[in-house]
This record gives sequence, C-alpha cells and structure tokens, in this order.
Amino acid sequence: MSEGFGDSLAAGGALHAAASLWQACSEQLAQDLPEQQYNTWIKPMTAKVADDFSKVTLYVANRFKLDWVRAQYAGRIAATLEKLSGQPVQLELALAQRETPAKPFIPPPQPELVPANEPAELGEEPGVFKSRLNTALTFDTLVEGTANRMARAAAMHVAGMPGQLYNPLFIYGGVGLGKTHLVHAVGNKLLADRPGSKVLYIHAEQFVSDVVKAYQRKTFDEFKERYHSLDLLLIDDVQFFANKDRTQEEFFNAFEALLAKKSHIVMTSDTYPKGLADIHERLVSRFDSGLTVAIEPPELEMRVAILINKARAEGAEMPEEVAFFVAKNVRSNVRELEGALRKILAYSRFNQKEISIQLAREALRDLLSIQNRQISVENIQKTVADYYKIKVADMYSKKRPASIARPRQIAMYLAKELTQKSLPEIGELFGGRDHTTVLHAVRKIAAERQTVTELNQQLHVLEQTLKG
Repeated sequence: MSEGFGDSLAAGGALHAAASLWQACSEQLAQDLPEQQYNTWIKPMTAKVADDFSKVTLYVANRFKLDWVRAQYAGRIAATLEKLSGQPVQLELALAQRETPAKPFIPPPQPELVPANEPAELGEEPGVFKSRLNTALTFDTLVEGTANRMARAAAMHVAGMPGQLYNPLFIYGGVGLGKTHLVHAVGNKLLADRPGSKVLYIHAEQFVSDVVKAYQRKTFDEFKERYHSLDLLLIDDVQFFANKDRTQEEFFNAFEALLAKKSHIVMTSDTYPKGLADIHERLVSRFDSGLTVAIEPPELEMRVAILINKARAEGAEMPEEVAFFVAKNVRSNVRELEGALRKILAYSRFNQKEISIQLAREALRDLLSIQNRQISVENIQKTVADYYKIKVADMYSKKRPASIARPRQIAMYLAKELTQKSLPEIGELFGGRDHTTVLHAVRKIAAERQTVTELNQQLHVLEQTLKG
C-alpha cells in the first residue's frame, strides 16, 4: 500500500476501500486524459474490487467498448491502480449485464455511448433526436481573453448565421484549453435561437464507433440518413480519424453532403489541419477550406478570472491575490487550473482553513516543486538554442543576425511565460539587456503567434519540451 492512501482505505472498511481505490483511479485518469476520452470510455464503467485490492473487475456496456478499452486504456488503468494501491493488481474487463442491481461500490454512471443491443442509431429512441449537448457549456460561461478571442468570435458568428461564412470552422489547440466548451456553446446558442434545428455534438471516437456498427449491421442507409440530415455537426478531436480509412471515407461523404445543403460543420483538433498525421489529403483540404483558428494557453488575467469564476461555481470565494498566485504557477491549460482549484478547495475544507496564499502553497506543493525544478531561464535558453541550432552563448551575446536574434526573442518570450522572473531579471540573464528590449521581444512573439501558424507550432513544441 502507498503511504497515506492505504491507511485511509483501511480506516474506511473494505466496502469503502474498494470504492476509494477505483474512485481515486478514476479521478487520476480524469486528470491524465482528454475530457471527452475520459467521459466516453472511463467514466461509464463500474467496478468490483477485491477486498485485498489484488483484482479489479471493470464492467463495460458492450463488446465494442470492451475491445476499445482493452486496446487503448487497459495498460494505463492497470498501472494507475498499481501505483495507487502499492501492489500488483489483476485487471479484468467484463460485459455488464443488461439488468443487474446497482454495484455496491460506486453508483453506476450513465453511459455516453450506445448501450448494448439497442436497435436505434446512436442509442436513441425512434423518432427522438438528441443533440448530446452539455447545456452548461455556453458562451456566457466561457471566460473570454486574448487566448480565445478570435475563436470565440468566429464561433459566435457561426451560431448566429450557420451555413454562411466560416464553413467549416476548424478550432485547434492543446489539451484543456476550452475547445470542447466552445463547440458546445455554438450548438446551445443555435438551439436557443432556432429550437427546431438538428444539432449533434459527437466525439470523433463515437463517429468511428458508429461507422463500425453500420458496417457490422449493414445499416449504412440509416447511418447516412442520420448524419447527412443535420443542420449543425459539432465533432471533437478529428485527429482520432488517423489510419481509419473507412471512417475517413464516410466522414468525407457526410462532410460533402452537409456542405451541399448549407449545413454547418465545426471541428476541433490538437493541431492545425496540415499538421494532422495519417489523414487523407482530400479530407485535410476540406478541413482547411473554411476558417482555421487557434486557442492558445490562457494569459494571466484570463487564468485569474477562470479561477475566481470556477471557485464561485463551487460555492467558494477565492481571494484575488490567491487566484494570481495560482495563475502565475499553473500556466498550461484550463484543465490544470481546475485540477489545482480542486486541490485547494479540498485542502481548505479538510483542514477547515480559509483559502490563502499559504494554504494554496501547501495544497500545491508537489506541483510547485516540480515546476521550480524543471523550468529556469537557463533551461529555456539551452532548449531554444538546441532547437534552432545556435550556441547557448548567442543568447546573451551582442550579435544581431536574424538567425540568432529571432531565437533569442523566442527565448525571452518563453522566459516571461514560463517563469516568474521580472522583465529586468530576464534582461540581465540575456547579457544585461534593458527590460524594454525584453518587453519588445515578448510583445512581438506574442502577436506573431496569433497569426503565424509555423511559429505557433514551434512554440507549442518548445513549451511541451520544457514542461516535460
């Protein structure tokens, strides 16, 4: 047993312990996986845990989901269970019975995919159309900032005048930056304005699943009738179509049919269209034929607003100075911000202490120690120099050719974004340069990142490398 976790399990009794182990595993996977992957594949499963934690059985709704979970997630689940329990764990996957009493360990969640043996396409009752939208994800609940302003404006335009400009709308960016929130907001706005519209939100993995079922059951006519009749198709993470030829063919057909009838398509991905691997060229060209916009990691002020708003939604008040402290230390995406917020709220409630900077520092000490250990201006200079094939000494030399000045400006920008150093401190570490030189570099790179796709991709690679 791992220290602390094992003790808390033992204290709660076998029944509580079993629930706690899978609950802890599930919560860890929610942090590690993209939100839609977690909600689609992990969240719907129920668990049976042996009293000694040596075996965990996960119950899955149908054969397709069972095979997919086994192939894509079983290794990660088993490793997480073993890390949490501190001992080897045998993982077993089994089909859930259609009518079984609720598991005593965790209340069974509602599956988000098609339940086994359900005859209607996508698991819906005949004659009933479900949009699969999360009604809580609207434009009103999306915090706006420089990082998402262009994408938000384009999305609002689509919601207001679907089928006209920006079709398709392709939104790309890293994990946890709000792409899914934005596409749900488009669907919810359109349905609010035009209640009779046929809107469908779907994850790319679900589309793959529907193609497989249509192929197995020979129901492609029903499949096409459903997808080709939509007014608005919202599809998340199209990078999951990679290497799936039949799926790509069917999506191409649906894409063409929807555009022909002036229906709108909004897609998200973790990279820009031409950066997608193993996707047919003709599909990539369609993705790139409308408007492609990026969502960037949120800037400081936006992160502060997100923390305060989300804390309030949880019934807690986060002082602004605490929000600034957390926002300066958690920079990569909204999901990490939410994770940090949950830790702080839980720590505050458990210890019955008011939220303060000191409490936040204690709650996030593991995260802060990792960041302080990994990211320094010196590390940024070395990483950028290696990437652009220049000498580290060029970072603080007086040389000004573009081949050196450009990487130097990028390193200054990353130093401002990824460390807590002030502009004068950064300037000093770049050969004693004035803080105005650093400010110019930061503003220049930040502005170009919004419009130059190649630079944005380079910065994304450097940020991921530096964050480990």
